Formats: sequence, C-alpha cells, structure tokens
Amino acid sequence: MQAIGEERRDSGACCFRFGDPEPVLAGRIYDQLGVWLLDNGRYYDTPIPWAGLARLLRCNAYHGPLIEFKTLMVMRGYAGSAMLPRRVMQAVATDWNVFANAYVRIERNGFGEVCGLRHLPAINMRRMKPDNQYCQLTVTGQIVEFAPGEVLHLKNYDVSQTIYGVPGYLGAIQSMLLNEDATLFRRKYYRNGAHMGYILYAGGSMEQRYRDQIEAAMRQSKGAGNFRNMFVHMPGGGKDALQILPVGDFSTRDELEKIKNLTRDDIIAAHRIPPALAAIIPTNTAGFGDVEKIDRVYQRNEVDPIREQLLEVNELLPPQAQVSFMSTSD
Repeated sequence: MQAIGEERRDSGACCFRFGDPEPVLAGRIYDQLGVWLLDNGRYYDTPIPWAGLARLLRCNAYHGPLIEFKTLMVMRGYAGSAMLPRRVMQAVATDWNVFANAYVRIERNGFGEVCGLRHLPAINMRRMKPDNQYCQLTVTGQIVEFAPGEVLHLKNYDVSQTIYGVPGYLGAIQSMLLNEDATLFRRKYYRNGAHMGYILYAGGSMEQRYRDQIEAAMRQSKGAGNFRNMFVHMPGGGKDALQILPVGDFSTRDELEKIKNLTRDDIIAAHRIPPALAAIIPTNTAGFGDVEKIDRVYQRNEVDPIREQLLEVNELLPPQAQVSFMSTSD
C-alpha cells in the first residue's frame, strides 16, 4: 500500500492522494481546565487563559457585541451611589460577562469603615494560596499583593474547581473561531485569486507546446481580481479529451453562508440571547414575534439573575450607600 501523501508518476500521469482527516487540536479546550499554584506556590493560575478570552471578543461580528449588549441590559436602570458609581459597576458587569469573575477593592477610612469600592480588572487578578487573599499581575511582571479581605471576588460556581468562575460560553469557542476562519478564508480567497474550484483533465494526445500554452494561461489567471475564462482548442482531440471536473469548494456562497449561519446560531445560543434581540435579520415573513414580550422574558430569565449576583456588593456597603437596579420587565 502506498504511503499517505506519496506521489506516483506512471507514464507521465501524476496523482496525489490525502489521508484521513485529523483534528487540528489534539484535545478539547475542556481538557485544559484546571488550576495550579504558580510562582513558587504564591497564587493560582486561571483554569483557561483570561487573555485568550479577551481576544475572543474581536474574533467575529457576534461574540463581542453580544457581550456588550448583555452588559448594557444589566446596567439598564442602575441606581448607583457615590461609593459605587455607574462606571465602576459597568466595568464589574463587563468582567462578569466575559470572565465570569469580577473584583472590587474595598477602600476604608481611618476608622475602618468602608468608604468606596474600586474596580480591579479581572484579567490581571489572581487568587493567592491563603484564603481570601488576592494579588494583581502588572505588565512589568511584578505582583501586587492585597491584604486578606481587601478584595471582594464575585464569581459563578464551577463544578471542577472552586478558585475561579468559568464562563458558560466556552462550548461555543470552536464556533467563534470557525466563524472567524470562514470570514478570513473568504477574504483571502478574493484578495489572492489563486483558487481552484475544478480540475482541468486532458486525457487525449496533446503536443507539448499545447500543454505549455494551457499551463501558462492557467498561471496567468492567478492573482488579485483575476477571475478569467480560458479558451482551449485541441486539434485532433476526441470528445472527452478535455474535461472540467468540479471540486467541492468551501468558497462558494452557499457553503460560506451555511457555515456563517450555523456558527452564528451557536454563539447566540451560548449567550442565551433571543435572535430578536441579537440584531439578526429574520428569514421568514412572520419575523421573531413580539419584541417587547421577548425583552421582558429575557430580562426576567437572564438579566435579573446576573444583577442578583452583582448585588453581593451591598453586603459591604452601608445602608445609605447601597445600590440597586430598577426593574424594567414589568
């Protein structure tokens, strides 16, 4: 049996075959989940790289805007205070929606009373080995330690570990990246022009000069914007001496549209946002239904639970400085 990828040449004929498809990633992202102590056991590493989750916000046209939309929905009707103004709570809500973790530093006056809460970027925060103690990683590689109890850590519950929260949209990461790859492939396809959607097969007798002319014509058809037709005349050639065999091409409109729509639906489902609120153009004449009812249901089932988790900050604030959200679902 011939080895995979081996090229054979018999009587001037040339063929090349490929082996079975193999996954690009040896394992799934879930195989990498876990936390370990780093820097000589000083702090815990995050279960997945937070910087990677931040880069995902710009990988396609849906994921980042949906995160921003969910944050705006959470902040709608926010009644803040001097100790926790709107800009601070919005940063906390953004970190929550992106990382499922949010941190605030508790500022106290000389009497030990809480006088304000300051946002700490979740992407740089780490849980230290002692309970209830955190540190911040700086761009220079230094570690800023906070005193025990100085940082409030808001996180969701993860069944595999209790150090950090883990966002629920991880299952859609492959769809996010596939959506980006489809767009980049299509863009490179148009810019490069060196695509092949068919096999030009010549089985009859052909003089070398005709072969050279066809090869030169095909080479000249490549390049940016070169979508050209080609005329071939084979003197003495039979009926099937020259054939064009189509090849399944991902770059066709139907295949690209199918991939874009499927990955888009995965991303929207992962964020649990109704299509009517996700700026999706309906494909049917009936549309998505009553948008106001959909908004109320989404507010009650998705936004209000996030608010309840963020309102844990009120456990630190004095009664006169506590924050709240006005209900907009009634």
